[in-house]
Amino acid sequence: MDRLIRINATVFGLVQGVGFRYYTRQKAISLGLSGYVTNNIDGSVSVEAEGPYDGILGFLKWLHEGPPTARVDQMNYREIEPVNQTGFDIKR
Repeated sequence: MDRLIRINATVFGLVQGVGFRYYTRQKAISLGLSGYVTNNIDGSVSVEAEGPYDGILGFLKWLHEGPPTARVDQMNYREIEPVNQTGFDIKR
């Protein structure tokens, strides 16, 4: 069984006003991840996601590209302590 990990990521580029949070939630759910996505005041998007290692790897790869409506210029992430969250939320 994969170990449970959690990441905190910040995505920069054209990522607000293009459905990025919606698509991020859909992708996370499809990979069996929990967490949340939220817009930041500087125009970036923050994501915390938790799940099996393989799911997180696939999610990070997807975050580098984003949905077809977005343009990702940069994505930074770090591993943080899992919190056993359930569900994946879009925060305002």
